[in-house]
Amino acid sequence: MKQNITLSIDKELIKKARIIAAHRQTSISGMLSSELLKVIQMTEKYELAQLKAIDNLKKGFHLGGGTIPSREDLHER
Repeated sequence: MKQNITLSIDKELIKKARIIAAHRQTSISGMLSSELLKVIQMTEKYELAQLKAIDNLKKGFHLGGGTIPSREDLHER
């Protein structure tokens, strides 16, 4: 469902936006909707990646290797 909103935008900005929208064969409304969708998707992806990174940090990483030998084991005489 679409809903109308009212925006206050500088006249010169609207003039330039109309030209760009015409080149893209769309309207200013369509162009704004598309750009807002991109911003929302990028924000959601960032937030998901952030949560995943925090989860990974909490779990920790196994970087290989085994138990560390004691000093005595390393320096047997």
